[in-house]
Amino acid sequence: MKNTIAIIPARGGSKRIPDKNIRPFLGKPVIQYSIDAAIKSGLFSKVIVSTDSEDIAKIAIECGAEVPFIRPHDLSDDVTPVRDVVHHALKYFQQENISYEYACCILATAP
Repeated sequence: MKNTIAIIPARGGSKRIPDKNIRPFLGKPVIQYSIDAAIKSGLFSKVIVSTDSEDIAKIAIECGAEVPFIRPHDLSDDVTPVRDVVHHALKYFQQENISYEYACCILATAP
């Protein structure tokens, strides 16, 4: 599918399981499963990770995703709705004069 973006939110401040998005699971960082699923599906023209963490950003890029921005801290607490994170990402691209026909949110811990 052309002109479709996958947005993978991955916050750095997990309280119950610290660094859960980048912890190794069966030999790969947890977030890599979602990135791989999005890329291998062939459905997306762009796969991005929205994160507030430089560590997550680095690993996401190594896994093949793009990290076009570091998410602001006011959208990175444990009560921020996912819809606000997705809206922020789409607004970022809109300001760059890039639009997508479809957007899909894929959770980092539930590919």
